[in-house]
This record gives sequence, structure tokens and C-alpha cells, in this order.
Amino acid sequence: MQTDPVADMLTRIRNAQAVSKVDVRMPMSKIKMAIAEVLKKEGYVTNCHLADDAAMPTLVVQLKYYEGTPVIDRIQRVSRPGLRVYESKDTLPVVNNGLGIAIISTSKGVMSDKEARRAGQGGEVLCIVS
Repeated sequence: MQTDPVADMLTRIRNAQAVSKVDVRMPMSKIKMAIAEVLKKEGYVTNCHLADDAAMPTLVVQLKYYEGTPVIDRIQRVSRPGLRVYESKDTLPVVNNGLGIAIISTSKGVMSDKEARRAGQGGEVLCIVS
């Protein structure tokens, strides 16, 4: 059993990019799928879908590269089980002066920091991506 499945997801993405894998597979959960959808919407990954061939639900994230280098330069967990980090709509983090994103879990769902500001929502800061 994993104590922090989101941190495991981010580590799998980092490790797969370190060896230039095309895609990465991981056990599926709703929060992981929502994070992968935000990464896809923001252009950090090519695609994400559920694998049909596995006995248990498996999330497949297709990684994106530009001229051989990964599009994701840094992906880091902010809130963790031992220390949750919550921010209001006014204090949401700005990553790399707006060039990166923070993924926020709000009452309206998981979204990027830019979407959360537009919606006027605060929430738990799951991770930052640049």
C-alpha cells in the first residue's frame, strides 16, 4: 500500500522522462486521472487514457518531448499527507513568473492555478509543474 499515490505518480513521470520513455503506466485513481487531464490540457503531456489490456485499471500517460528534451522540466509535490498546503484564491502560487503551473484541488475539481483564479477558488496545492 502506498502512503502518497500522487507523489508516486510524479516520481514515475520523472523517472520515465529521465530514460526518455514514450509513456508511463501507473495504477489508476480519480485524483491521478484528474492531474493527468490538467497536464494534458496545459500541454505538458501528449495524452492520457485508461489501458484496456490490464486486469486492474491502469492509467497510461504519454509523455511529451521537444527536440529530444522533456517538456516537463520540474514536477514537484507541494502538499503531502504529513503537511497539507491550502491556499486561498488570493494567495495561490505563481510558478516561474507564470510560465509554469500549480495544480490545485478545489471544491469544483482539480484545475490549474490560472483556472482557479478565474473561478475564484482556493484549495489544496497538489504540485507545481514547469
